[in-house]
Amino acid sequence: MRKPKSKSSRKQKDLSELQEIELLNSWIESQKPDCGSNPMSLPALPSDVPVGRLGGTLFSPYAGATRFEQLPVSKKTKDALRQCKYVEMTDIQRASLPHALCGRDILGAAKTGSGKTLAFVIPLVEKLYRERWGPQDGVGSIIISPTREIADQTFDVLKFVGRHHNFSAGLLIGGRKVEEEKEHVNDLNILVCTPGRLLQHMDETPNFDCSQLQVLVLDEADRILDVGFKDTLNAIISQLPKKRQTFLFSATQTKSVKDLARLSLKDPEYLSVHEKAVTATPTLLQQAAVIVSLDKKLDVLWSFIKTHLNYRILVFLSTRKQVKFVYEAFKKLRPGIPLKCLHGKMKQEGRMGTYSQFSEKRCVLFSTDVASRGLDFNKAVDWVVQVDCPDDVASYIHRVGRTARYQSKGQSLLFLLPSEVKMLEKLKEAKIPIKSTQANPDKLQPVSGLLASLLVKYPDPLLGLAKRAFITYVKSIQKQKDREIFDVTNLPIEEFSASLGLPITPKIRFANQKIKSKKVPELSPLVEPESWDKEDRLELPKEELDIGDFMEEEGGEEDALVRNATANEAEGEGRKIGDIIPATRVSKKKKLKINIHRPVGTRVVFDEEGNTLPPLARLADINNSGLPDEIHDMKNEYYKKLREDMKVVDKEDKVLDRQRRREKRLKHKMKLKRGNTEEDSEDNLSDSEGEPAEDRPRKKSKIYFGSDDEGEREEGKKKLGFTADSMSLEEQEALALKLLNSMHS
Repeated sequence: MRKPKSKSSRKQKDLSELQEIELLNSWIESQKPDCGSNPMSLPALPSDVPVGRLGGTLFSPYAGATRFEQLPVSKKTKDALRQCKYVEMTDIQRASLPHALCGRDILGAAKTGSGKTLAFVIPLVEKLYRERWGPQDGVGSIIISPTREIADQTFDVLKFVGRHHNFSAGLLIGGRKVEEEKEHVNDLNILVCTPGRLLQHMDETPNFDCSQLQVLVLDEADRILDVGFKDTLNAIISQLPKKRQTFLFSATQTKSVKDLARLSLKDPEYLSVHEKAVTATPTLLQQAAVIVSLDKKLDVLWSFIKTHLNYRILVFLSTRKQVKFVYEAFKKLRPGIPLKCLHGKMKQEGRMGTYSQFSEKRCVLFSTDVASRGLDFNKAVDWVVQVDCPDDVASYIHRVGRTARYQSKGQSLLFLLPSEVKMLEKLKEAKIPIKSTQANPDKLQPVSGLLASLLVKYPDPLLGLAKRAFITYVKSIQKQKDREIFDVTNLPIEEFSASLGLPITPKIRFANQKIKSKKVPELSPLVEPESWDKEDRLELPKEELDIGDFMEEEGGEEDALVRNATANEAEGEGRKIGDIIPATRVSKKKKLKINIHRPVGTRVVFDEEGNTLPPLARLADINNSGLPDEIHDMKNEYYKKLREDMKVVDKEDKVLDRQRRREKRLKHKMKLKRGNTEEDSEDNLSDSEGEPAEDRPRKKSKIYFGSDDEGEREEGKKKLGFTADSMSLEEQEALALKLLNSMHS
């Protein structure tokens, strides 16, 4: 068990740290590089030159240093770098570290895999060390990364560099319980986070304060400054102090004055170490492009995987629906190499597990652009295969940057449609040495037939995945801004649908369709006529595309606003998307107006010679004037025979009906007769046995008229009065008048 340090030892340690900090501050101030200069252009310092204080106020220069030990950094940081075997600096580190250590804002641009993470982690740690930052000081530095994987990777580098320092650091990313983070986030000095989770803590965590922030870092800055993070980043920047040091690093750096103004940068040093390089991509990277038709892409991809089973391959697709479908389908086909997939909708545990597994062993990783930036796999990626064309040159550079990192070799292959060949020209203009090649037809292994059988055998979930992969790819092409390269009207959608194994081409729905003109003759909703205004263009929601971490909804993908051409329309040639005709959509708020004079549906009828007849022509021709005489006579004879048969049947039916009625009447009479005989026999039986009349079944009671004289009663009568039979007509009238008078009174 370690003994607690005494007060004297702690004082001695604090004194040594203060002396070291004072030495570092003097060294940095005395040898500052000139503003606007690039230390890369200075002569490299020899390795045997004395480092640090040379005597009095003289210090060794650090602009032009090539080794970390020649920099004015603390002993703790140098020890950590030495233990991690970081000795020689890369180009971006040589250019940016001298400016960053003296407190200047940095805009760093360098090729992928050139060591940009260390270029901002070292000055960040040193800044807090020289300020003697402690847990009670709160958040001193924030590193913002666009994806969880890049943030996790940056956090690992930070742990190695700051292993001997006493700073507290935390990783704040999605996929974890935010309540647990809220308990400790106020005690952290360095935050490595994604934009969304940082803003969530700013809005929800009590007492979360960044007012003392010293350093802000934007890793993959061009991606964070993009439209996708615009609102989130603006909300974050509004809560940060303007007096701070800011680092922006990326492989394709922005120079937008508007973006720099948002971040409140003060005279930043723009350092693009590879701006004058012969190539914009790593020099050890071999790049090739192959022209492939859309319906042959999966065949070429399958053949490539089957012939490269001993390599680590990273495959890029446009949308996550494609990633999920290709991964699930190829996994069932068992190519002979492990398969993995990575996209923005995966849970955090799954994403990190896939990332680590791909880093450890050889396999094929299908991914969206979520893996195109910043990720540094532990072992070299042998191949980067781009099945779908990237959005622009910058996206291409970031994708191929996953291989040939540092001093390792790598290869990349780009699939291009015949309509996307112009991308080759743009890549060559951007100093990217890419060569065109052709697929070897002898090694091509078609897979479309196997996919069709898989969809029949496993309709759930492969059939749905195939449909969504088809729809999202077409929508991703429609979304592209570069119309010179991405022309959705040239896509052979029928052949592409069949290549995915689909028996029927799915219908496509385009969201936010705004067309001012009421007349849209024969124009596809995918075509953008020159006469339309910018406001009339079809805009697709970004979440449909599943690029990076953006989310996408699946609902309503098969609702049809466009119809597929029929077999007669598509006969003799492959259908193009431009042939789709928009259907009519009625707004819920508007009533459908029905025109009673509109033409109704018709049915084409052909005669024996193949000539068309009006609808229901045969029934309308009552006289059958068009029939021959022999057929007319035969028809009349047939009708005559039917009429005679009907007469005979009618007579038989009438006889049967009379018989039924007669039998019914007889049954009724017999029933009444049996009832009368039973009553007579009962009367006779009661009289013979001497029973009193009162015990006999009572007959229906007679109705008597009441009388005022209730004292008089007669035997056998129910009420006092007289029976109607025993009274004369005059007596009855008198009695009736008496009753009426009594009722009125």
